[in-house]
Amino acid sequence: MSAAETAVETIQREMTVFARRARAVAGRMHPELSLVSYTLLGHLEESGGCRATDLAAHYALDKSTVSRQVAALERSGLIERRLDPEDHRVQVLHLTGAGREILAQVTRSRRAAFRERLADWPEDDLVRFAAYLERYNAGRAAAG
Repeated sequence: MSAAETAVETIQREMTVFARRARAVAGRMHPELSLVSYTLLGHLEESGGCRATDLAAHYALDKSTVSRQVAALERSGLIERRLDPEDHRVQVLHLTGAGREILAQVTRSRRAAFRERLADWPEDDLVRFAAYLERYNAGRAAAG
């Protein structure tokens, strides 16, 4: 096996560990806010609101999965539906005040956890790691 093949296997394994840890930590930071819910709330904040079908398309998720998540977030009072001012047939999802507060709280907690975990890393390593993650996520296979 070549060094590149070994590296790809290591990356796959370590990304799996990273994803598992992220899911576990998300549950501890706010018991009612799963990693998926946190991600959807973050997207709604960044986008200023969007349709559920837009969320499904953006994250390559099944519409029924997004529909269940959206329903749970609505029941929790974290998001609300509003009519699109340009097309009253369309409902746009927006964060509520409570949704913004919880998102900000969880974001602060997540950043603190990252800072703690990376506290011993030299600044050059942090900068390189950040650049590599951006490059990976911007790649043509980012959806996969």
